[in-house]
Amino acid sequence: MSSTTAFGIDIGGSGIKGAPVDLKAGELATDRLRIPTPQPSTPDAVAETVRELIESFDIAAGVPVGVPFPAVIQHGVAKTAANVDHSWIGTDVDALFTERTGHDVFVVNDADAAGIAEMEFGAGRDAKGVVLMTTLGTGVGTALFVDGHLVPNTELGHIPLHGDSAEKYMAESVREREELDWSQWAERLQEYYSLIEFLFNPDLIIVGGGVSKHHKKYLPELDLRAPIVPAELRNEAGIIGAAVLARHAEDETRAAAGGNGRKKSGLAADKAQAKLEKSAKKGDKKADKKARKNDKKAEKKTEKNSAKKSTSKD
Repeated sequence: MSSTTAFGIDIGGSGIKGAPVDLKAGELATDRLRIPTPQPSTPDAVAETVRELIESFDIAAGVPVGVPFPAVIQHGVAKTAANVDHSWIGTDVDALFTERTGHDVFVVNDADAAGIAEMEFGAGRDAKGVVLMTTLGTGVGTALFVDGHLVPNTELGHIPLHGDSAEKYMAESVREREELDWSQWAERLQEYYSLIEFLFNPDLIIVGGGVSKHHKKYLPELDLRAPIVPAELRNEAGIIGAAVLARHAEDETRAAAGGNGRKKSGLAADKAQAKLEKSAKKGDKKADKKARKNDKKAEKKTEKNSAKKSTSKD
């Protein structure tokens, strides 16, 4: 297994895309494959599609898999759900995908994954201090880095602006829906990025999302202290960033285990076993409680019968 290889999967509302990634070059090792996102996009259905996608490639068993996911991800668990079924909330996505695919899977917020890619291979490489990556699309995703270290799940697209979530005022989807020209949209972006700059004082701002290919039409109109530049990896950023994360996390896991590398699949199995044991204990407690209740009833019945016999004799 090469330490310069990992597999990246990007889960979107309409399609699930994936490919092996050459982490030395910072690019896809082969053409990516896209499979439509199942509807409804429940955990079981999406996990099956992820398994199918991975098995479509000749991937060695030890290659880790990184998955950008449209949700706040804390310790592998989805805390929110955007563009996927709400049944994902509370799901241990790491464990589910690891068990289903047989690979060590590492899940990350989708905007964070894009940011990791830009910091490793794109517009943010070698950048110091505070760097903010923003993705402008249906909503606004953000990834914040301090000296190269990710501050996960920042969700700065939801900062209040004009009495509502900022993305409802200045996302790319709003520009299209309200038919704003580039200058009108730039005015809204100016308000948003000025607020971000006031709050976080970034040293660099990176703008991603599909609309970044038109950056010359709106970025030059913004007046900010920090340089604001277009992302470089575009649509492949999520896949590449997640693969980078997966390889780093896998290497750290192996190093911590003295080179043996305890598999996350083993951890996932432990979680599943713990849940079964918890359920069994709960069932045992319930059974014990019912037995004690029945014993008390039997005891009271015996006492009542004894009292009747005693009264009859008298």
